[in-house]
Order: sequence, then structure tokens, then C-alpha cells
Amino acid sequence: CLAHPDRPPSPVNVTVTQLKANSATVSWDVPEGDVVIGYAILQQRQDGQMQRFIREVNTTNRACVLWDLAEDADYIIQVQSIGLYGESQASKRVHFRTLKETDRLLSNSSNQGDITMEGLDKDRQLQTGEIIIIVAVLLMWAAVIALFCRQYDIIKDNDSNNNKEKTKPSSEHSTPERPSGGLLRSK
Repeated sequence: CLAHPDRPPSPVNVTVTQLKANSATVSWDVPEGDVVIGYAILQQRQDGQMQRFIREVNTTNRACVLWDLAEDADYIIQVQSIGLYGESQASKRVHFRTLKETDRLLSNSSNQGDITMEGLDKDRQLQTGEIIIIVAVLLMWAAVIALFCRQYDIIKDNDSNNNKEKTKPSSEHSTPERPSGGLLRSK
């Protein structure tokens, strides 16, 4: 089978990081200058019990999280670049082994910490902060609406009072009165 000259070359530097009991992250590099519009990953359990094919198009990502892996199991992965005219040859095979659940618990109690768990705690704090901001904004809007309603009632009352004064029969003397009760006179 002859390779099409416009197909991208195979990904290089395929590595597995953030290894856990049930997940891992695979990352890779693509040679400069090649048009790559996606990737394809072949994930296979070494004992042959499970195989998964992941294909993503219209992405510039150069990493993918592998999920739902078996604890303490050996895997093989290969990555292909997807170009405008097809897929590259598969990368070199990369072997890795997932951790045991007990290994994960030990790593959580160490000083290094679990990056994923730390990230979740930060998200929870951010969500709490967002809720506080939303409640504050809603309270401010409620105060603005209450103030508007109060002002509206005042304006409505003044308007109805003005309408009553307009319907009163006018007196023969149209001299305006002062609020102090005195009449306005000019000399």
C-alpha cells in the first residue's frame, strides 16, 4: 500500500502521564508544518480483553484522557494524525500499566497530593464564590425593584392628587398660596 504524499506523518514523542488506577493521559507531538485536523488513538489491553478506538476531528489538541481503564492492567496505545487527505501511519507502540487502587490511596496521602483532587477543591470554592455573587446581585436587583415600586406609588399618589385638584371648581381669586399659608402680593 503506497502512502499518499499529502497524508501527515506519524505523531512523535507519544507519552503517558497522570497515571492512575482507572485513567491515564496520553500526549504526543506533531512535526511542524503539517496540516493536522485531528487524531485517532488505538487503546488495547495487552491481554486482548478490551480494545477502544478514539477518533477526534476538528481539534488542535495533542493530548487525550483515557478513561475507564482496568486497575493494575497492561495497555498498549498507538496514535495517528488525521490530515485533509487521510490518516498517518500509527505511531510506535507505547506500553503502560495502570496503578493499583492502593497505590493511588498511598499517593493521595503523600506530600505530592493528587492534582485532580486539588483541582476539584478549587472548583468547589469557585462555585461557592459564584453562588455568593449571584445571591448578592439578586438581592441588589430586589432592592432596586422595591425602590422603583415605592417611587412608582409616590408618583401615582401625586398624580391622582393632581387630578383631583384639576377637577375642583376654580375660585374667583386665582392668587397662588404659599405653603406657609400666606398670600403672594406685589406692591
